Amino acid sequence: MYDDILIPTDGSDTVPETLDHGLPIATNNDATVHSLYVVDSRVTTAADEDTSTDLERALETEGREAVAAVEDRAAAEGLDTVSEVRQGTPAKTILEYVEEKGIDLIVIGTRGKSPREKVTSLGSVSERVVDNASIPVFVVRNAGNGE
Repeated sequence: MYDDILIPTDGSDTVPETLDHGLPIATNNDATVHSLYVVDSRVTTAADEDTSTDLERALETEGREAVAAVEDRAAAEGLDTVSEVRQGTPAKTILEYVEEKGIDLIVIGTRGKSPREKVTSLGSVSERVVDNASIPVFVVRNAGNGE
């Protein structure tokens, strides 16, 4: 049913829980796991000229480490993997990747929000992906640290 599954990563401590749900789906479907980290261009653009290059390098390094962690975990379960670090706005870049690579399913984590956060939030990456994806999206509400 699924040949290519995208598990976007931000390198946070909730990613392992997302993998706990996404990797069994990949295993059951003998699917390739795609891992994507997006260096948020809004962050690097907002930085002053003196620090923007260093910030961009640091975020790219963080991204390579984040996709490597997903890749290692998927490979340990015998799954084929594809990893990439891109620049852009996260939700838009995730959706572009989906179209380019012919992804069949997105497995993405989210953090629980308090009622106040729900009211004041402009929308998370996972919400934007769900709202705009043309394929199924499996959202893992990460309990993480009791959230």
